[in-house]
Amino acid sequence: MEILGVIVLLLDIYAIYNVLVSGASAPSKALWSLGIIVLPVIGFVVWLFAGPRGSARAVA
Repeated sequence: MEILGVIVLLLDIYAIYNVLVSGASAPSKALWSLGIIVLPVIGFVVWLFAGPRGSARAVA
């Protein structure tokens, strides 16, 4: 069971990092981060489907 906790922790850290480097506003970043911290599994799943995305730039 401990490995499952480590996996959830790593996924949450990944999600929070992506929220913080996204182009979202500061309040939005704070709310997403708080949601992921308070509800680690549910917060990650919701972020995965509906979270702010980083700015995608096309490389020509």
